[in-house]
Amino acid sequence: MSTGNPPTPPSAPPISVTASANLSVAVRVLCQFTAKRGDLDLRFTPAPSAREGIAGHIVVANRRGRDYQTEVTLEGTHDGLQVRGRADGYDSKTRRVDECKTYRGDLARMPDNHRALHWAQAKMYGAMLCRKHELRELRVALVYFDVDTEHETVVAEDYSAEELQAFFAENCARYATWGRAELEHRQARDRALLALSFPYDFYPAQRQLAETVYRVAALGEHLLAQAPTGVGKTLGTLFPMLKAMGAQKIDRIFYLTAKTTGRQLALDALKALTPPDLKLRVLEITAREKVCKYPDSACHGDSCPLAKKFYDRLPGARSAALYRGIMTQKVIGSVATEHGVCPYFLSQELARWSDVIIGDYNYYFDQSAFLYGLAQEQGWRVGVLVDEAHNLIERARRMYSAAIDAETLRRARKESPPLLRSAIQRLSTQFQRIADAQQAAYEIYDVPPKSLLKALDTYISQQSALADQAVLFPEHVQKLFFDALAFNGLAEEFAEHSLFDIAHPEHATFTIRNVVPGPFLKLRFAHTACVVLFSATLSPREFYLDLLGLPDTTRWLDVESPFSADQLDVQLVRHISTRYQHRDDSIAPMVELIVQQFERLPGNYLVFASSFDYLARIAEELDRVAPHIPNRLQVRNMSETERKQFLDGFAPDGRSLALAVLGGAFGEGIDLPGERMIGAFIATLGLPQLNDVSEQMRLRMDQLFDAGYAYTYLYPGLQKVIQAAGRVIRTRNDRGIVYLIDDRFGRREVRKLLPKWWKLKTRAV
Repeated sequence: MSTGNPPTPPSAPPISVTASANLSVAVRVLCQFTAKRGDLDLRFTPAPSAREGIAGHIVVANRRGRDYQTEVTLEGTHDGLQVRGRADGYDSKTRRVDECKTYRGDLARMPDNHRALHWAQAKMYGAMLCRKHELRELRVALVYFDVDTEHETVVAEDYSAEELQAFFAENCARYATWGRAELEHRQARDRALLALSFPYDFYPAQRQLAETVYRVAALGEHLLAQAPTGVGKTLGTLFPMLKAMGAQKIDRIFYLTAKTTGRQLALDALKALTPPDLKLRVLEITAREKVCKYPDSACHGDSCPLAKKFYDRLPGARSAALYRGIMTQKVIGSVATEHGVCPYFLSQELARWSDVIIGDYNYYFDQSAFLYGLAQEQGWRVGVLVDEAHNLIERARRMYSAAIDAETLRRARKESPPLLRSAIQRLSTQFQRIADAQQAAYEIYDVPPKSLLKALDTYISQQSALADQAVLFPEHVQKLFFDALAFNGLAEEFAEHSLFDIAHPEHATFTIRNVVPGPFLKLRFAHTACVVLFSATLSPREFYLDLLGLPDTTRWLDVESPFSADQLDVQLVRHISTRYQHRDDSIAPMVELIVQQFERLPGNYLVFASSFDYLARIAEELDRVAPHIPNRLQVRNMSETERKQFLDGFAPDGRSLALAVLGGAFGEGIDLPGERMIGAFIATLGLPQLNDVSEQMRLRMDQLFDAGYAYTYLYPGLQKVIQAAGRVIRTRNDRGIVYLIDDRFGRREVRKLLPKWWKLKTRAV
């Protein structure tokens, strides 16, 4: 197979890159670059939600007279730089332009650099209004609207047109130097990407994947791609996305992963795909708690030294980081230390100027997702790659679920400042009244009680008024507030996609539990140029379309496996049942099977079971009957170091058994090629635990899709089985064996969900 690029679809030929006559920028983007000065300061938080902000702007506009215009489209130019934007309001009679900002808390505590940014935006709009209407002077006003009290505070200044034009020119000149360098970078990047060739031989299956990804990126479509282990999914999706960027079909690439290991695979792939002289800007973004140097300090200059003069030091740090090209967590940490800035917020700023961003799912799909918000603000056409996308359903369910528990309430009430104590007490009283009325340990309700939501509203309003002091509150007071905000927000969106339940075994927990994340994710897909979700396990297609809210036009690709059936010996062990009620009887024959296989062909094997308790009992029996076979056991809450030690046991010349929970840290996303792992025993169908919550989810799935058992138990369980089996053969030269241990693996509805290329053999008793 020759090297080269996937052919360009005839319907979407590449677009040549030509220099634009004008560099274009939005007012908001320009001012964020030029107007921020001084300290990083997050004390004036949390900000109102987008919905509250829109509602506040409407209230302000409705209070104005008939001469008041809203969302006034404006543009202006300076030395080849085109500036565009929309002023919140303009009163032609009084000749006043308004920049409206919603807030909560004490306005007097708003940091100076926030106000400076607001003034910069307002004055830029003022300059463009003066030019448009040939005005000689203009009143420029900041209108601050308190979303809780609906009180307006107006701060206004009169400016001559000359003053505003001078301000406009100064800020344009400050941005233009950087902006032109950015334009040159993008044009050089696009030319290089158009010429980029694939550095390896394309496997047929990998070429099929790459061509399809390019096609959907070029046409602005979405794709579900089921591609087995060994296809080379990371390279096969990133390369065509880079080519689509070079053809100016997309502006940015976001590569989203469920686990840290996925981020490293993407970084390695990009290093392999792009020559050093390309200078592609690749950014790895990491959670704040993993990179924070002063975890006990608040995010403002009076508390954290890395927040002090952050915006003054940012230009140097930004230039140094971008020059490095591939900006891993380690690189960002080094640059941040050199320039004395916060590494987490440096990475947030670098996201504005990066070509490819690698991060966790939550950065794009969560309720307040940073990357999604940034893409919408900047107007980017984004190509999103979702790695191991079978994980997205469960992750998204957690993103759109929220809970309030009695213990947090109790601790918050005890630790709260006097100003909040009565509001927390009222909420706690209402919470306890509802909990005490429930007779069963677990119960589901049609909707969250109105009395609870009213108490939540009162509490949130009172604590919101103190939002700028929130960082000074004790831990459990802060936790209660953010739990309450999340719960209240989801209560406003409550519908059949979610359940409201109360678990009350001892201390009550009220939960809004998402079942179908699709209604929340639908807008994410609608507002994204192209999303490619890929995994070895995305069958059946309807399961993902229904639960993720993908449009019906989403394309489907089932890539052929690069492996042949004779590489993987798949044995069905039907005489052993791993059902909960049969586990006592299953352990001895299972251990006998494991020992026989190990002694016949010594090497490294993984044994997967459904729970830590089951694993421990299997290990105990192994120690009893086969003490000569080394074994090691996955335990709960292993640290990264402990997980690494567990995996280091898979040495190429090793001879040992490793026992792990199916669906856990070692069930997917680990790469053990060759002799590092030669077989797996999968002693479960991986079905979610049968309990009250699972049963309620099954009933809701039945109601919505007429597929309760399959959507709740069967499909998620077999996903884990196929992922675990995929650890055994990783390359074209690998050979291995998989034992599927349970009589249910022989059922027709189960077998048809297993990979087509497997040749199943039933093991005799």
